Amino acid sequence: MALLFVLRLFNPDFLRQKEHALVVDQNNTTQLATPAGSYRHAAKKAMPSVVNIFTTKAPTPNPHEKFLDDPVFRHFFGDQLDELETPSQPENSLGSGVIVSTKGLILTNNHVIATADSIEVALSDGRKMSAKVVGTDPDTDLALIKVDADNLPAITFASSDKLSVGDVVLAIGNPFGVGQTITQGIVSALGRTHLGINIYENFIQTDASINPGNSGGALIEGIGFAIPATLARQVTEQIIAQGNVTRGWIGIEAQDITPELAESFKLSRPQGALIAGVLRASPADKAGLRAGDILLAIEGKPVIDSAAMLNLIAALKPGQKATLRIARAEAIINISITIGKRPKPNDIVSE
Repeated sequence: MALLFVLRLFNPDFLRQKEHALVVDQNNTTQLATPAGSYRHAAKKAMPSVVNIFTTKAPTPNPHEKFLDDPVFRHFFGDQLDELETPSQPENSLGSGVIVSTKGLILTNNHVIATADSIEVALSDGRKMSAKVVGTDPDTDLALIKVDADNLPAITFASSDKLSVGDVVLAIGNPFGVGQTITQGIVSALGRTHLGINIYENFIQTDASINPGNSGGALIEGIGFAIPATLARQVTEQIIAQGNVTRGWIGIEAQDITPELAESFKLSRPQGALIAGVLRASPADKAGLRAGDILLAIEGKPVIDSAAMLNLIAALKPGQKATLRIARAEAIINISITIGKRPKPNDIVSE
């Protein structure tokens, strides 16, 4: 899974205006013109904030190791014991991350560091230092690590809500481990869901070139799909404040509205989320939601499908009062609900 850092998702002002060619002074031939359409200043400003991440995982102890050199077992099992041998060398991997705090906080992807026994970060100025995990959020595949350093060149978060299809993006990463590399592309699509990559999906699709070894960059998640900067900022802030991420939950099982369901429920278009089940004693149960209700809006925000519903509920704070707009038996009604705290994945029966 290839991941990168998309420049525009952090600070779109970098790319708002292309640089125009400069008039070359005929009396000073050493002054070179900046090519039209160049993003050299944007790249120069952002690249120091992107780091390379090297992880090491110690080899797993082999429970059969004590038998491998036993001549009696060798006599009876022969070469079959060779199949039980496991690598004795540590596993090394690499990725990328982005500095989000001058005091050494670095945002990367959870799967890059999840199984690592040691993490080393290489800064753009050549310094290398060990890092420790501050907190992780497997549901969005984001993680925050920290190095012991100050005055680092932190990037600025920007709102990804203002991003549009066709906007130019620059992707910075470490493909194939050859070093920091930058590629250019455009935003191909917004709001990509149902990809099966993360629990919470609202990806930005880009055609910026990505290659193996870019995994772990701050915002790109899988084959050209980027995690919105707004979500990354929210996750980062919660990890800094409390070491983990808390999300809203109401305890329902939902499915998308197909054209056939929309017709049977007499909806003008296939939009919303059909409540297929309600967890007993959950916030939804207490609020009076029923299987068969169609969730149309949450706090005034339209529910496009079940994935959008999951994201909208997760963004609400536990204990918060919220208004749900639902369709029930051809009537449109509003229901007030108190948002609960999302349980641990193993404790969830339905959502």
